[in-house]
Amino acid sequence: MAEAAEQALLRRFLLGLAEGMNAAADSTDKIRDTLVTVSSAYGRDDTDIVVLPTVILIETGAGNEGRVAIRSSVNASFRFDQIAALYRLIEVARRAEITPLDGITRLNEIGAMKPSHGWLVRTFGHAVLTTGLALLLAPTWQGAVVAFVLGALIGVAKLVRSPTLQIVFPVFAAFACATAVFLIAPYFAVGDPIRLLIAPLATFLPGGVLTTAVVELAAGQMLAGASRLVFGLVQLSLLAFGILAAGTLVGVASSSYVPLDSGEAFPWWVAVFGVLLFAIGNYLHFSAPPHTFGWVLLVLLVAYTGQVVGGALIGASVSGFVGALAMTPVVLWIATLRKGAPSQLTFLPAFWLLVPGAAGLVGLTEAIGTTSGYEDFGEALVSIMSIALGVLIGTALYRVVHQGAEEIADFHIDVPAALVEEETPPFWARLVPGTPRSFWGGRGRSSKGRQRADAPSPPSPDVESAPSSQASGS
Repeated sequence: MAEAAEQALLRRFLLGLAEGMNAAADSTDKIRDTLVTVSSAYGRDDTDIVVLPTVILIETGAGNEGRVAIRSSVNASFRFDQIAALYRLIEVARRAEITPLDGITRLNEIGAMKPSHGWLVRTFGHAVLTTGLALLLAPTWQGAVVAFVLGALIGVAKLVRSPTLQIVFPVFAAFACATAVFLIAPYFAVGDPIRLLIAPLATFLPGGVLTTAVVELAAGQMLAGASRLVFGLVQLSLLAFGILAAGTLVGVASSSYVPLDSGEAFPWWVAVFGVLLFAIGNYLHFSAPPHTFGWVLLVLLVAYTGQVVGGALIGASVSGFVGALAMTPVVLWIATLRKGAPSQLTFLPAFWLLVPGAAGLVGLTEAIGTTSGYEDFGEALVSIMSIALGVLIGTALYRVVHQGAEEIADFHIDVPAALVEEETPPFWARLVPGTPRSFWGGRGRSSKGRQRADAPSPPSPDVESAPSSQASGS
């Protein structure tokens, strides 16, 4: 009974870790690898794990002795401080330095964490984040001011905690921002209206979701990758619908949906200043731990520099590939440092910086709002694929350099123990006393090992449904 209770606690602890990593927007293959490592640290090498974006199944025990725990994960989203706390717990669990019961308690504490910054600071952070991205996408001072105001309004609206409103809120946010920009654009030099709209909607863009989906598909996680890809495209479509609805209401021409030239180029330091503001906004809005700010800024600078270089060398449509290829090894290296930052904490801001710059929403809006925009929509999809490919290649290069190449055969089917026939030892081994099937008195052991295949088997295992191990927080 004690062992069964310990297994049940371990299953629920593993379910909680998986649900937390889902809330941190991690990929399913990484979640599974982490859970296998943690389970092995607790002495359970017979754990089987299935992870999908919304469903988690964990089985402990082999054969007829196995027990399964199932959890339908909630649609939670973690702030940066929660992500940092979660990955600290995971590192402790990798070394089995915490009991499963204490781990579950810690997961609940992480889910219930209050933001380290108040609502006013987080709202200001969202406005700063929006302003920094506006300087990168539509670099005009008037556009930066408009982006700051819209970012502050969206930041205040995001403080409302309602699951029902969160489903439709991106559409209303896109509609409200587009209406304001389309009404202001004829009277103020705000630059490209469509690119300016991306800035206040940056935290709604499914850049990380789409990139993770392509990475999962490339890694063979077809169910997770396909469902995540459809989810990301639906999110993009809803945002584009909000923009087009506002354009219809205001009465703008279809040419307003076509991206304009950026016009007079700003000095190089404006882009660096925009990246700095973007990093500060992420730090304030998502309540990131203080020691992670420098790492996030470093990754953003590497990603943006790589994107600029890629745009100059191979074109804007695949510039995200170079940015992702450059920043991925840096992200993984930072995660290994003693005072570094979890990979998801530095990856997510970089995705928001790369995917909007690669014109995902711009391409979709132009494709729907004009009759000749499908080529740009295709380029937007190519840009998303290029970013995912950059992440894949960057991850592979990092692992080869730091861990070495290793071929793993993962296909193996276990035969039930009752049907496994004991291998007959060689004649010379049976001459040694004490060995299996020895001529000197091993008859009892041999008969015990040769169990008949038609022996009755124990009843099938029950399936337990484990409760959630954490609350949502954002």
